[in-house]
Amino acid sequence: MSDGAQRAHEAAEISATSGTAVRPHAIRPLQQHASDPPMNVAQVEVRRSERRRKTVSARREGDRIIVLVPSGLPLAAEAEVVDRMISKLEKADQRRTLGKDVSDERLFDRAMLLSRRWLDGSAVPTRVEWVPAMRTRWASCTPDDGTIRVSNLLQAVPEYVLDYVLVHELAHLVIPGGHPPEFWELVDRFPRTERAIGFLEAYSRMNTTPTAQHSTATN
Repeated sequence: MSDGAQRAHEAAEISATSGTAVRPHAIRPLQQHASDPPMNVAQVEVRRSERRRKTVSARREGDRIIVLVPSGLPLAAEAEVVDRMISKLEKADQRRTLGKDVSDERLFDRAMLLSRRWLDGSAVPTRVEWVPAMRTRWASCTPDDGTIRVSNLLQAVPEYVLDYVLVHELAHLVIPGGHPPEFWELVDRFPRTERAIGFLEAYSRMNTTPTAQHSTATN
């Protein structure tokens, strides 16, 4: 199972009426506070169907994500397929919401929420803001004044990718000065770190301005 999924497999329940195996995958939600902005947290349900041979699909039903897979799909491949379909839904959602709710205030609230969830609240930025595309990085952090700047190119990426970038920069507030092992121990608490880095490496090839580098250096 991939590092970003964070899902627990449960025993399959066979529906006598449809012949479809239903295998819930629970996404672990962020711990929310009363003042936190609403989060897109969904329950993922995998339905196996004998009528499907090769195709897979995913859709939203209320607060759930339904992934339909062939009944013969090996369990070992199920998590990867589910991850891929969820990622496609996230990208579609991102395209629909592009240009909406991308204020600095929202970005700051998101960073604070991620700090509480993954860094035990140890990182407390003074300001988190969108900035025009930078030449060599997706984001930057100045530990001296607690400022985090994020390239506005990341407004178009899936939510988990932006979350990774924010966690990365937040970790610089806790462990300033490069990327020692203890820094990556903090960052790796975010379960989709490896997947997000892979996305950014591919995304950087689509955008000639930044690379997938993260740094505490400031101009």
